[in-house]
Amino acid sequence: MFSWWENLSFLWVYMGVLWPIPLLMFWLFRHRRKQMSQTKPIFIPGYMNMSQTSVGGSEQRSLWLRWVLFLAIWSGLIFAMMRPTFYGEAIALPQEGRDMFIAVDLSGSMQTQDMEVGGQAVDRLVMVKHVLSDFIGQRVGDRLGLILFADTAYLQAPLTFDRATVQTLLDDTVLGLVGESTAIGDAIGLAAKRLQGRKVSKKVLILLTDGQNTAGNITPEQALELAIAENLTIYPIGVGADRMIVNSLFGQRAVNPSAELDEVLLTRIANDTGGQYFRARDTQELQQIYAILNRIEPVIDESQTIRPQRSLFYYGIVFALTHLIIWWCLATCQRQFRWRLPV
Repeated sequence: MFSWWENLSFLWVYMGVLWPIPLLMFWLFRHRRKQMSQTKPIFIPGYMNMSQTSVGGSEQRSLWLRWVLFLAIWSGLIFAMMRPTFYGEAIALPQEGRDMFIAVDLSGSMQTQDMEVGGQAVDRLVMVKHVLSDFIGQRVGDRLGLILFADTAYLQAPLTFDRATVQTLLDDTVLGLVGESTAIGDAIGLAAKRLQGRKVSKKVLILLTDGQNTAGNITPEQALELAIAENLTIYPIGVGADRMIVNSLFGQRAVNPSAELDEVLLTRIANDTGGQYFRARDTQELQQIYAILNRIEPVIDESQTIRPQRSLFYYGIVFALTHLIIWWCLATCQRQFRWRLPV
């Protein structure tokens, strides 16, 4: 059973030896006062004995109340100085590392509405976002990154374990953000560059596109050489239906909306990098592809753990300040309050 106290630790526990100091000072002052009271009394005609003091019941109670408040303030400060730290439940970490980039095509053809999600016709980008969300959520232990490409490629999300952030950045993606063309070579080259020199067990690029390379600063062949040099495994996915009914002047007719998809190039990229080419003609096929990828590139076994830490020193500060405010309120409400330690 999870116990709160078992997960509380003090980094500077030795600071606790300071707590008895006020008690020791109180005892010394009382002992000194007792010794002074045992000296020979001085009598002055018409006045009380100077060695005797009389304290009323209400003042005595006020004295003890102030002493309790002082101990509370001191205890709060000692608690803060001991640096209390709460350790949360253990979180599993991967035993080995894997870097995985997801490159999404934002060219103009991705707005073709030849896909369905929930029985409604949607464009290709909406379908990719819909299916990718489940895939991203399952990649526990992998460092994920997001690349968007059209006229050129740019890094939308660097490699991170924060899958929620990658998902949010993907959801915020819109068509036309980086142009209308398709720079497949730039996307592969950017992934290879970002993975250059990283010492991990596996480097993976999932490339989603619906066309052919029509733009970019480097050719797919040049980018392929970079990917091979970095041991980057590429899994290209061709997105788009093979048949679509459109309206024309002569009525409805069937067309192939994926006629420009360069499957020869994508297949060669996959084969040369040790990956596999997939074809996603609808939402179901893309979901099946991600299931296959989860088998080909399984989530890394988790054997190492880390416990998140949360510092609790501010509780002691708040506790001390609260009792200090109470002390101040008593001082303003009692006319006979003396600003001194209650000894």
